[in-house]
Amino acid sequence: MLKRWPAAQVFHDPQSTAHTAGRLFSPRNGTQDGHESGFHLFVKGTNFQVNVWRALLRVREGSLISYKQLARLTGNPTAVRATASAVGANPVSYLIPCHRILRSSGALGGYHWGIDRKRAMIAWDSAHVECI
Repeated sequence: MLKRWPAAQVFHDPQSTAHTAGRLFSPRNGTQDGHESGFHLFVKGTNFQVNVWRALLRVREGSLISYKQLARLTGNPTAVRATASAVGANPVSYLIPCHRILRSSGALGGYHWGIDRKRAMIAWDSAHVECI
């Protein structure tokens, strides 16, 4: 976060953030089934990027799709590379779930915060879907 907002002041205050963290990591955080989470996001990007990020919000918790399938969801089926680029530019990767996107081969592909974290997030999603 400090790379994106170098003048920001970061405070460690678990007591103040516990409620929000609880909502964020609850089994039903609202990014599935088209329901809203109650989190309001303000993200800046090109029209194309924002369109891709909106499509990411439609990928249900526990589901995995390819970049090609995501490009189709945006209405731009031939823009697979541009779609992948927009996924990589996602500024809030947990709330806009880019970890649910795979390569066409089924491989996990890259992830800005590392493949182990992507694998863990996919497992988290799957575990919560199984519990519900």
